[in-house]
Amino acid sequence: MQLPFFYIKEYNASQRELQLDEDTSRHIIQVLRMKKGRNINLTDGKGNLVEAEIIDDHKKHCEVRVINSQFTPAHRRLGDGGTHDSRQVAIAISLLKNTSRFEWFLEKATEIGVSEIIPLICERTEKEKFRFERMQGICISAMLQSQQVWLPVLHEPAEFMESVSQVKTPQKFIAYCDVTIERTKLSTVKSIQDATIFIGPEGDFTNQEIDVALRNDFTIIELGQTRLRTETAGIIAAAILKLL
Repeated sequence: MQLPFFYIKEYNASQRELQLDEDTSRHIIQVLRMKKGRNINLTDGKGNLVEAEIIDDHKKHCEVRVINSQFTPAHRRLGDGGTHDSRQVAIAISLLKNTSRFEWFLEKATEIGVSEIIPLICERTEKEKFRFERMQGICISAMLQSQQVWLPVLHEPAEFMESVSQVKTPQKFIAYCDVTIERTKLSTVKSIQDATIFIGPEGDFTNQEIDVALRNDFTIIELGQTRLRTETAGIIAAAILKLL
């Protein structure tokens, strides 16, 4: 039976015993009713997977003893013996007026295995409010649910013009709906390099934003024949880039 996953903010390989925070302790002891002697999995979201035994089943400060730990590099998939490379995918995506839809995107992007998420403020972005701790919590929950050991790097919202000039990945894409512009189908890209893709707001990017992206060596891409919501486009782009 697969051991349940829980999050710890920090882990050092020299640690043999750990005290869990109050929220995690309460969930393990009160909600799941786990007792002393039970084993659990812990991850810091930075590649470390720790199997530990509960040695003090206190509901506010549960303590565990490390049984074993392993580190999975960011470019390897957990559970396949580390034999396959997996490209790193960053998604820069506009904030949405409907917060729940953006939260849905964060959850699904984390499950897919996106390595970095950059909330964008574009010219047509309608909402700029961003509750970082809540959004980070959604990513953590999705990482644990999908039993991964790497948490996406979630950034504070950034202006489009600033972000577009700071991308360092070998491949840079920007999704655009205008059919009069020459675009590349993302599904036809054959490179295995790390990539960043920009997804615009409802109403799409402006002509000026596209011009700036082109000056920064971005490739304009299309995701399909139908017009997609921002969060749907982000998930399709993430899935295509992770599976190519």
